[in-house]
Amino acid sequence: MQALDPLLKGGHALTYRKGFLPQPVVRFTGDHDERGDLLEGFLTAFVNVSRVQPITGIGDYAEALDDWLFVLSQLGFHARHIEIHGRVEVWHRRQVAGVTLMFHHLDLTIGDLVLLWNTENPERMALDLVTGLERLAWARARRDWNELVFGSFASAAPASVSDAVRTATLLRGSGITPPARGAGGVARRVIATIPPGLVRLGAVP
Repeated sequence: MQALDPLLKGGHALTYRKGFLPQPVVRFTGDHDERGDLLEGFLTAFVNVSRVQPITGIGDYAEALDDWLFVLSQLGFHARHIEIHGRVEVWHRRQVAGVTLMFHHLDLTIGDLVLLWNTENPERMALDLVTGLERLAWARARRDWNELVFGSFASAAPASVSDAVRTATLLRGSGITPPARGAGGVARRVIATIPPGLVRLGAVP
């Protein structure tokens, strides 16, 4: 989404990047159960696959929708099992307004397609199509979520610990160390959730 900031927030006819943007993401907004554990289908760290691009009208948005249905069909998702949900109500976030459509495969949400525009200059429009690679694989394979994500380590520790180790590994592999300030604070926050007694995993907070 940040790739579209000059267009959507500044109203300028440019973007930082456009097209398909696969990128690792760390996010603490996943859905949790009453114990505080992440629900199936959610991870703190995951691979986000986005398509972001400026558009000139609603026709481009519809074309992107058609393109995405074609991609899903090539991945083995039959069109009759795909549902698209959304409301025509416009949401607003400061300089940006939009409408969001959600994609479902049977009972699982697999992504969304957002139409966006600058509120002061509505001709500055863009689309943001987002899906998580792990969730897409889950919907396709219909395997146990923990086994799909953590593989042979699925039974090595509670899922919350495996999620923390996985996230810390991604951060460290990206060159982010756990100092007290800056981006490293995220790494420190993740590592601190790993119980000290689980040193057999090779992770010590």
